[in-house]
Amino acid sequence: MTRLITTAVALMVALAGCDAVPGRPKPEARELVPSEVMVFETLYARNCAGCHGHTGRLGAARALNDPVYLAVVPPERLRQVIAVGVPGTAQPAFALSAGGPLTDQQIEVLVRGMEERWRRPDALAGHEIPAYDGGRAGRESGNADRGRGVFARACASCHGDDGRGGSRGVGIVDPSYLALVSDQHLRTTVIAGRADLGMPDWRGAGGVEPLTPQQVSDVVAWLVAQRRPVPGRLP
Repeated sequence: MTRLITTAVALMVALAGCDAVPGRPKPEARELVPSEVMVFETLYARNCAGCHGHTGRLGAARALNDPVYLAVVPPERLRQVIAVGVPGTAQPAFALSAGGPLTDQQIEVLVRGMEERWRRPDALAGHEIPAYDGGRAGRESGNADRGRGVFARACASCHGDDGRGGSRGVGIVDPSYLALVSDQHLRTTVIAGRADLGMPDWRGAGGVEPLTPQQVSDVVAWLVAQRRPVPGRLP
């Protein structure tokens, strides 16, 4: 009996020490499954950097590392765009509930991470920001004919008189480009600019006066009016 007890104790000790066997991974070294990752840098690198740039700038899509943009767009809109995407554009949905890879908690980590790292509360101190979406009335009041004059005054020096490109800016009336972006994207770009590409925001540069909210709506209406059918894409 004594020998049996001794053998049982020895076996228990041996089993207890299995986790300490050289080369065996420790529990804390276990690789997390994708839904468990809660580190902003990892989530951003895996899901956002390919389009928005590794540092949040100079990507194919809008710069997110931009305090003006983060002051313009409401946080709840950021969550919505990440979660469900923007139908009809290249922005996909990332929420699990919409067929994407991210949990609601991970989306919150991304939104908070961008704001904590890239938002500057004083970026627009003393300036009244035009409404992000303009409100329904704001969109209806946009006038393409007036917008053509706004474009000529505030935008043509870079993008060309007809919007097809100039010495300092690319063409912005290309049918393929306009087919890939939403009306809201155009409005956001007019307001926030693209600092990473040298495009000023609605306040202008080089002595140009800031655009009024009405002028923002008007120039967006003119840009929207330049859309043309693109073969292979639904209207």
